Amino acid sequence: MKNNSSNFPESHFDTIIIGSGVGGLTAAIILSRAGQKVLVLEQHDVPGGWCHSFYLNGHRFTPGVHYVGLLEKGQSTAKLYESLGIADDLTFFRMNPSAYEHAYIGEERFNFPGNFDDLVSALVEKFPKEENNIKKYLNLVRTVSSELQKLPNVEGFWQHLTIPFRTKHMGKYALFSLKRVIDWHIKDPLLKKILNIQFGDHGLAPAKASFPLHCAVMDHYFHGGFYPCGGGGAIVKAMTTAIKKHNGIVKTQQSVKKILLEGGKKKTVIGVELESGEKLFAKQVISNADPNITYQKLIGEENLSKSLQKKLNRTKYSCSSLMLFLTVAMDVKAAGLDSGNIWLMPNEDMDRVYERMMMPDITNDEAIEGMFVSCTTLKDPSSFDGKHHSIEAITYLDYKLFEKFKDEKEPRSEEYLQFKELLTEKMIKTLEKVLPNIREHIVHKELGTPITNQYYINSTDGSVYGTEKKLMQIGPFAYKAKSEIKNLYLCGASIVSHGVAGAGYSGLQTAGEILNLKQKDLLKTETDQSITILEAEDNTDYPEWLNNKVESKKRKVESN
Repeated sequence: MKNNSSNFPESHFDTIIIGSGVGGLTAAIILSRAGQKVLVLEQHDVPGGWCHSFYLNGHRFTPGVHYVGLLEKGQSTAKLYESLGIADDLTFFRMNPSAYEHAYIGEERFNFPGNFDDLVSALVEKFPKEENNIKKYLNLVRTVSSELQKLPNVEGFWQHLTIPFRTKHMGKYALFSLKRVIDWHIKDPLLKKILNIQFGDHGLAPAKASFPLHCAVMDHYFHGGFYPCGGGGAIVKAMTTAIKKHNGIVKTQQSVKKILLEGGKKKTVIGVELESGEKLFAKQVISNADPNITYQKLIGEENLSKSLQKKLNRTKYSCSSLMLFLTVAMDVKAAGLDSGNIWLMPNEDMDRVYERMMMPDITNDEAIEGMFVSCTTLKDPSSFDGKHHSIEAITYLDYKLFEKFKDEKEPRSEEYLQFKELLTEKMIKTLEKVLPNIREHIVHKELGTPITNQYYINSTDGSVYGTEKKLMQIGPFAYKAKSEIKNLYLCGASIVSHGVAGAGYSGLQTAGEILNLKQKDLLKTETDQSITILEAEDNTDYPEWLNNKVESKKRKVESN
């Protein structure tokens, strides 16, 4: 019977998707396009998960999107957006092509060019004695990543039988850590640190990080880094527009209390119950929440097999984060910033640095160990008003530091607020290593903590990458899209991969499981769509609409 007080036009759907991260939104596009009645439920007041954007005093920030790779024609992220029919709605800025990433390692500096051959040349110029090692190692990285990308398209007995021959490099190194493999190939300690510095993109120290996963991360940016015009929210908007175009529904502020089951020993999913008590029914449910939230909170351990319970109890989640969101009134370009990201690390063993990042000294307000720095108004010139710049500074840490605050409600305790103030000061002192006089130009500041992550993203222990990306939790050991419970599916950072592109591909593969289609079939594009790519560092070819937008922002500030 239909609930007269319902927020929904009907109570029965083909697929209900819990969570509107890009994995869930990708699945929703594909399934709604296939003719399914799809409903996406989001507990936050805006869709997008880590990809959403928000505003502080009129200035935009995106907590989980700092750069995206492989966006040019024929590359994997571009193929994904073209196949979803959203490419025409997306504009990306190419970050500094000669330095989309800066490594600040103690007093040492290295710029990552957005081209594989240029990267090899730059490294050889800095480390001429390591020339052969550099070429061999980076070609290995590229080869292993290429072999990884073949796996989703493997089908049929004979193709499975030949996997070891077609992925021999990945097979050879699959069980080893990044530290182990790089130690075999590279001798110079500084060169190792430069090549490892992107470990922050999967949140694990080199000694624990999977070598094949690090290959995938590095390869993702061998052609440079790109940032969406409009921030991560622009990707979300394009995706929700596509869902609505195919008659799908996206509802925010709808928190799911539990997943509804029927049957005896072998359970079948039949829908969801909202916190309001309303029940919605579906032929299948996809959870874009992490496995802990999905299985232990929404399903309940009593409905799980012993083996799945054991796996859940063994599962470790990725590190959490501190995110400092700053609005500053200063010429950051004159101070040395550009559209490239900065990895700031001491010139020490990175495994020990990582340990100190996880548990920083909280007895004082001194600077912390490592930081990622990103100026979004330089990466996305459409957001610059001519006066104020937006800076996002991030460091990782262990959730245990915040565990005692996890059950607090608003208003927060004085102890929590003082702890935030201490950590904010530590973050600003770290940022001063990059921008020495930034403190006197801060217009607004806000610190996001692991508790913030839990509240807005609903991630276990405020984790930033879902499950920890160690060897025994990725690839064949990861949680599967198709669960042991009939008609329950999962997608997101804990299933296929993390990051904007990885989570997107997880949604594609989950939709493929439901439609019984392979990834390669779903990636076939019938349109001539293409992403617009502009240069963050050169406005010469900006279209009229973009120039008008920039000028309008500047006039608004001048008039005030």
